[in-house]
Amino acid sequence: MKRAEARDRIVQLIEARGPGQPLPAERALSEALGVSRPTLRAALEDLAQEGLVIRQQGRGTFTGSTKVDQVLAPTQGGRFRAPQVTGSPWRRRLISFDIEPAGARLGQRMEISPGENVISVIRLRLVEDAPMCIERIRIPASLVPGISGEEFEGGSLYELLRSQFGVNPSTAVQTTEATVTDVREAELLGVPTLSPALLFERFTRDQDGRLVEYTTAIYRGDRYRITNNLSFEDAGPAGRLLSEVQPDVMHADNSGSLVS
Repeated sequence: MKRAEARDRIVQLIEARGPGQPLPAERALSEALGVSRPTLRAALEDLAQEGLVIRQQGRGTFTGSTKVDQVLAPTQGGRFRAPQVTGSPWRRRLISFDIEPAGARLGQRMEISPGENVISVIRLRLVEDAPMCIERIRIPASLVPGISGEEFEGGSLYELLRSQFGVNPSTAVQTTEATVTDVREAELLGVPTLSPALLFERFTRDQDGRLVEYTTAIYRGDRYRITNNLSFEDAGPAGRLLSEVQPDVMHADNSGSLVS
């Protein structure tokens, strides 16, 4: 019980401070909470696993960074737009840009021949200069002649497709599942190997049903959160809880409807 109580009281301390602020030293904190050092350390370890505190050897314990929260909500006509992310806007950093044949497996997923060239881009998404997500974007090269890697670091990819290449993304199907980071992903995201993460897979089509983008993305599980707005069909006792969002349709971002 003392461990749970210590954890709850430390959470109160965290909430009273901003992100990245130091907590009292273990000795002072254990005395203030009236718990032993081992109990305090166990409570801090629980909070560290949840991302609420960061423990740095030789420096002490600090409050964790705030989570990036995205609220998914519908707009008129059943179309979904992506509201602003809390905190600072996303930035994009290019990791690699390649043009290569799709191959049999990717060609099947993208509904193109194995020999057709694909633009393959890996980029980081950052919030407040902290890496939040690794995206791997594939686009049939025939749709975007002359596109450069630098263009993936600018504004909305979908706006770029519309304005410069006449490609009009219209619908997307996206799935989300839990995963853990491998060595390379952990290095890019600045987290330990095998850290909890969210894996997004998105297929985007234009108004004619042609597949124009296939993207997979790894999001940090300790910093990223999705909020769904729910409503009840009616106020009676038999009312059904309805979700106002279809989480597998698209992923919210900070730059408009169906954005990347």
